[in-house]
Amino acid sequence: MALLLELDNVSVHYQKIAAVRGITIGVGEGEIVTLIGANGAGKTTTLRAISGLERPSAGEIRLRGQRINGMAPERIAELGIAHVPEGRRVFPYMTVRENLEMGAFLRKSGTELRNDYEDVFTRFPRLKEREKQLAGTLSGGEQQMLAMGRALMSKPKVILMDEPSLGLSPIMCREIARIIRRLHEEGRTIVLVEQNARLALALAQKAYVMETGRIALEGPAAELRENDEVQRTYLGITTAS
Repeated sequence: MALLLELDNVSVHYQKIAAVRGITIGVGEGEIVTLIGANGAGKTTTLRAISGLERPSAGEIRLRGQRINGMAPERIAELGIAHVPEGRRVFPYMTVRENLEMGAFLRKSGTELRNDYEDVFTRFPRLKEREKQLAGTLSGGEQQMLAMGRALMSKPKVILMDEPSLGLSPIMCREIARIIRRLHEEGRTIVLVEQNARLALALAQKAYVMETGRIALEGPAAELRENDEVQRTYLGITTAS
């Protein structure tokens, strides 16, 4: 499988503190790749480095072979990387429709764009029902749908999702998982950061386990689900000695 997104020996520092330490990650076109690990392992920093919100102190990030680290975030978005941040980060005093328009701000208006609005509303019927409602008045699950819909409006090549199930009810977590599976079936490429390792490994094809800024384990998600260390540390399964 051809790699669409590559991180090659990437490090990120906050002043003198290394948050990410020489990681190498490959994301194939049409794959869901997940990063799992404890809080502070460097997962969110990795996504922020990909989208240009943090500047790597070493290494390269490439999209279809083109180096993107060092570019402005808006240029990286224009090239096809959309970021669904932790905590949703919708614009609370804008309507649902206006939030979606923000996702499409780099695109020219036209028939294709109008069709994409309808696609988002078909994918997320609740957003259609609340099209003129202020985003800040939506439930947590509805805000997550809006953040995902906003990302889709940019016609991304890669979608970065940071903790999409965070703070949601079990029912809404299952709904978000269903949406992510549907996106994968459509051929979307997703990099998923998820504290819920069980959910992440069920959704992904490839997984990387991060510990203190480094890649500790990597491989097919199905294989890592059976790994004793992963089961014990991240899935809460006690294996027989």
